[in-house]
Amino acid sequence: MVALNSQMKEAFSQTKPFSVATASKSGVPNVVPMTQVWLEDDETVWIVDNFMVKTLANLKENPKIAIFLYASEQKACFQVKGTVVLHTSGGKFDKMKAMMKERNPKLPAKTLVEVKITEVYQCWYGADAGKKLL
Repeated sequence: MVALNSQMKEAFSQTKPFSVATASKSGVPNVVPMTQVWLEDDETVWIVDNFMVKTLANLKENPKIAIFLYASEQKACFQVKGTVVLHTSGGKFDKMKAMMKERNPKLPAKTLVEVKITEVYQCWYGADAGKKLL
């Protein structure tokens, strides 16, 4: 796992919605906008499954994910890649359910998608575009 630095965390805090990309086992891509996404710590992103269909199916087949961070004021963007663990019970799931109940009790919060960050790439244009940062 890798830990996001302060610039990456700032970009994370400015991103809404998040573009979240997955792929099936056979490589069929899927990208969706997500709003219930947050940093649980510097190495871990939590995403709430409220209405996932293709995304959840992909993650069950292929536990890899990419999240796009974009902060126009900061003039920064990053691609965060990670490996997913799905939780439908247990302490982490219960914590997520409680947080979602406070945020919006109407949302079902069916699954916690826990992303362990493995890589971060530069997305801003210029000579370092596409460069692996972490």
